Amino acid sequence: MTIEEYRDFCLSLGTDVEEKLPFTAFRYATNVLVFYVASHMFAFLDIDNFGIITLKCQPERIDELKARYDCIGKPFNLPAKYWIGIDANTAQDELLKDLTRNSYEIVTEKYSKKKK
Repeated sequence: MTIEEYRDFCLSLGTDVEEKLPFTAFRYATNVLVFYVASHMFAFLDIDNFGIITLKCQPERIDELKARYDCIGKPFNLPAKYWIGIDANTAQDELLKDLTRNSYEIVTEKYSKKKK
């Protein structure tokens, strides 16, 4: 999957998905593209190095996913208890889509509960 295909996929998850480059004030993070739902991050990546995508994940699934898939490891700069890193160059497209959709749904569900 190319970075353009991944971007299109993220934006297709819902009309409430936004993309931003929020870290332009930081020298080494100016090109970090973040996808948001309900003003909360669900995925981010470096657009100059489409290598690791950081996604939210259920804590109880993380160890099993890491054991099962070599492409899953530590997230970039976020707590490993709630986030995973997935190697976009080696992950199968369907796995990347499933985990991205899962991340989107985690954030959507959490936001919906807070709003009620």
